[in-house]
Amino acid sequence: MLDPLAAVRTPQDPPWDVYLTGTVFLDIIFTGLDSAPVRGTESWARGMGSSPGGVANMATALARLGLRTSLAAAFGDDMYGSYCWDALAEGEGIDLTLSRTVPGWHSPVTVSMAYEGERTMVSHGHEAPPPEEPVVDDPPPSRAAVASLVPGEPQEWIATAAGRGCRVFADVGWDDTGRWDLAALTDLRHCEAFLPNADEAMRYTRTGDPRAAARALAEHVPLAVVTMGREGVCAADGRTGEFVEVPAVVVEALDPTGAGDVFTAGFLTGSLAGWPLADRLAFAGVAAGLSVREFGGSLSAPDWSEIAAWCHRVHNCPAQDPATLCRFGFLRALLTDSDRTWPRRRAVPTIGFRTG
Repeated sequence: MLDPLAAVRTPQDPPWDVYLTGTVFLDIIFTGLDSAPVRGTESWARGMGSSPGGVANMATALARLGLRTSLAAAFGDDMYGSYCWDALAEGEGIDLTLSRTVPGWHSPVTVSMAYEGERTMVSHGHEAPPPEEPVVDDPPPSRAAVASLVPGEPQEWIATAAGRGCRVFADVGWDDTGRWDLAALTDLRHCEAFLPNADEAMRYTRTGDPRAAARALAEHVPLAVVTMGREGVCAADGRTGEFVEVPAVVVEALDPTGAGDVFTAGFLTGSLAGWPLADRLAFAGVAAGLSVREFGGSLSAPDWSEIAAWCHRVHNCPAQDPATLCRFGFLRALLTDSDRTWPRRRAVPTIGFRTG
């Protein structure tokens, strides 16, 4: 597998490229719905898949891009938990040294229904009980960390990691309080980059345009990246004043679950590799675009072989737009014919079949 950080690695590097923590869900995804389910009716989906979800989406996307990834999470001791642990540790090579299996705790579950280019999710789960023995809650030494910011709820590990020189990349979820108070995101001051979607960015900045929102956010964080769906992505660098906008990659979408996580993983990869801002945004868009062509949030994430195949098709299309060829020229120079691996595991309708 291609190592995107090969040119910048040294013997003094920390053991991990990226650290992240959060909740692992078992995702059950239904696709091929013609419309949203209607109350009092039964809807049949043309496709179904199961895969690890939640923070596993991000961890898998990072690992498939060749980053040494460490995940701290709780796993249930049910079949779902065992499946997720095996899929991440054995299937993806993610380090779970800081993770734990919780006896008697059932795994959180999310059912995702994809239709009309979007998805609706229903989740169930309970907070994992505290460990019986004290655990080390400090993050391990790593180049970078991914954090999900929660309004009004600072996370001590983020400040600890940033204080050690770790580069923190953050996203944010929907603000159920409805206040959308940027000052409530106290951990933002420890972050290098903030990557909300357009709706979130505009609500936090009280602006009506995602580009204006990106510029406003860049006054609070070194780098603001705002994803705009089919319009692409824009970013404002508060340190240099640079502003970049990149159009979206056009693909036939099957399931958008986890696309935002894959985008962040791609952007983080390019950032650690030292690529220009425009190249980072373009690469992240390709990774996210390729992910929506498959079932599931985590196991739909592309690896370098899939990215290489996409790049080859783009550069060998006779009618290709010259602007597109220019935008992704850096990828062609990066990839080689040796970037071929075995097919990655994909989401399947069931978590396992009985044998024997």
